[in-house]
Amino acid sequence: MIYNPHHDYADASQWRGTTILSVRKNGKVVVVGDGQVSAGNTVMKASARKVRTLAGGNVLTGFAGATADAFALLERLEAKLEQHPTQLARACVELAKDWRMDKYLRQLQAMMIVADKNETFILTGNGDVVQPDSGIAAIGSGGNYALSAALAMNDYEEDAETLARKAMAIADRVCVFTNGNLTLESLKTDT
Repeated sequence: MIYNPHHDYADASQWRGTTILSVRKNGKVVVVGDGQVSAGNTVMKASARKVRTLAGGNVLTGFAGATADAFALLERLEAKLEQHPTQLARACVELAKDWRMDKYLRQLQAMMIVADKNETFILTGNGDVVQPDSGIAAIGSGGNYALSAALAMNDYEEDAETLARKAMAIADRVCVFTNGNLTLESLKTDT
């Protein structure tokens, strides 16, 4: 890498390199994320872990965006889950309200996918709490690639984990901000 004095490496909008995908299918929900973190056109790290479990392993989450911001939001989400155990939708709505209204939280640059055994949501700083129609959701730089691949294979691949891994492999092939170093967490679902 050649140092560029005109490049602001601290500017979070320059940081790219996240693909997070969630697939809910046939009694399983998975959240998978790649490991790449990039600043501009430079890979800063290839093995970041952007998928976590919360609430004693009962909630899966993956984040895209500024890492410190995402960790701050994960802490807030965990607190909301403690206040509203077994009510993922309510915890997500409460976090989204705080995120939208609080002067400090409003500045946080991240998105999250959150899933438990019953529901999946995408959370944004705009106050969005979106539940995907298809049981498939994606965020991040390569999110649309992974989402498109997963939707295309959904009728043909029965296993949620296999479908997620194949979709992420396709995103890795077409998105320069995505790599194949995956972290995957899964839960059995009620359906």
